[in-house]
Amino acid sequence: MTRDSQLKISYGQAFIAPDRNSIRSTMSVRIPEGSGLAVKGVSAVVADSTWRNVIAKQAAETCVRGFLADYYATPDNWDVKTSATKVLSALNGWLFSQGKNVTNGNYISSFSSVVLKGRHGHLFHMGDTLVYRLRGGEFEQLNREHTNFIGGYRYPSRALGLDPSVDIDYHQFSLKQGDILLFTTQASKGTLVASDYVQQIRHNASDLNEACDQLLNVAMEKASARGYSSTHFCFQLVRIDMLPEESGDTIGEAFGALPVPRELNIGDDLDGYRVMEVLNKSNMSCIYRVEDKHTGREMVLKAPSPQLESRKDFLRQFIMQQWVVERVNSPYVAKIVDASRPRNYLYYLREFVDGRTLTEWMLQNPHAELRRLIDLIEQMVKAVRALHRRDILCQGLHPDNILVDQRGMIKLIDFASCAVPGTDDLPSPLSIVRMVGLTPFSAPEYRLNREPGPNADQFSLAVIAYWMLTGQQPYADQMEHFHSRVDFSRLEYLPSYQFNPMVPVWLDGTLRRALQPNPELRYRRLSEFIYDLKKPNPHYMKEGAMPLVERNPLMFWKGLSGILLLLLIGSMVT
Repeated sequence: MTRDSQLKISYGQAFIAPDRNSIRSTMSVRIPEGSGLAVKGVSAVVADSTWRNVIAKQAAETCVRGFLADYYATPDNWDVKTSATKVLSALNGWLFSQGKNVTNGNYISSFSSVVLKGRHGHLFHMGDTLVYRLRGGEFEQLNREHTNFIGGYRYPSRALGLDPSVDIDYHQFSLKQGDILLFTTQASKGTLVASDYVQQIRHNASDLNEACDQLLNVAMEKASARGYSSTHFCFQLVRIDMLPEESGDTIGEAFGALPVPRELNIGDDLDGYRVMEVLNKSNMSCIYRVEDKHTGREMVLKAPSPQLESRKDFLRQFIMQQWVVERVNSPYVAKIVDASRPRNYLYYLREFVDGRTLTEWMLQNPHAELRRLIDLIEQMVKAVRALHRRDILCQGLHPDNILVDQRGMIKLIDFASCAVPGTDDLPSPLSIVRMVGLTPFSAPEYRLNREPGPNADQFSLAVIAYWMLTGQQPYADQMEHFHSRVDFSRLEYLPSYQFNPMVPVWLDGTLRRALQPNPELRYRRLSEFIYDLKKPNPHYMKEGAMPLVERNPLMFWKGLSGILLLLLIGSMVT
């Protein structure tokens, strides 16, 4: 059951085959739960393999299962068309390669899918499967068949697995409440006419499974009367029962409009969660350790600060925090907990981690071994990489947002600045940082109003690592006074071994590279950064061994300009 403000559908199915081994068509409907409904939408699929194929059933099922599994695993900031076409192209290549290894069979299958998201349908089609729409008294075929006649038989001219590359028909259309979509195969094409479909669907509109059964019965009767095969029919009906409001086709609306709770104190109750401890109250949010009165489970409840109740931009970003992070699965990132009961207020729950902030841990372990510190840094890198794998920028890395639990494991716990670049439904990374604010650990590109990338998180990780090793900042309050690229080119990096003689020169070289003001000069990947932190890079074994362009970009470009000027003068003289 979905919220009234979200898309709601009903569906029914019916098929016949003489036995399991002769099945050659497959159909399915996937309705995701929670925010996935607004993010990815509902998928309805039908696939039909060639009739002289010993693995027809396997081919059709592979198409349907492969598409549904991979479509819902695509990054959430991809639009429907991008997600589906990339998945189908990859699936086609795999099916084609597998078909080369099959004797007397193939992985070729016609395929049609409609993704229903918000107030629009997105049709993807190749082959001779059929998709119709019944709207009021109008019965319309939405797709175009791709067929050839060879030797008196009809074959699909386009299909999944037929060629190394596939040409996918795409069509977007608006939805109306009451629309009914019919998915079927070529077997019904010469058997039923439009009036048959409309009559059976209307007579059984309250039960779509019964409507499909009646379509099947009528098709079998007509096929038998005409001497056709009556053993290969399938029908799938999908009805649009409810559409979201015009503004509901955004990710943020998936959580609905809920009031901001008042500030809570120890002992207060909110939706059955009793406050055990007030962890933090700020002008941005209120964070509490709570206990579920029904299960006894301890969790952390985070709600917006009541003073932000009228700030729609802040509230929208708060709503995004849960949506963004619930898609990350990592032991180094605190997990979002699904509320066991309907929420009456705006908040979200995450797992409770019994630990100390990294700031507190460093104060209690001022002489921690270098090996132990690098282990903690590596765990932080793994946490950030888990976010990056879902196309999420962390942006808010800070020692107070990182916990070290009783086993010495890192947990990233704050997601207020997280962003998914390139998504129309979400605020941009820069706008989020402007709302939340900069810290001494923020990368220079934010101060230059440049759109950040994953290397911005690398810079923040390196600042934290530098701070852990030295207790200082790599640019010692210089950054706050600089506002242009020229200013940042004058930043003077302070070698970490000047503050901590125990830091090897090669380790400082690694930090220096990750802390380059120019993001293009940092490591290309976080894996390279952590590799150099753990294993000495021979390029950084001696002081000053780092290339001049990385150690002092301003001096490098001045020197290069001077050389070019001398060469130009020399050429003019000669």
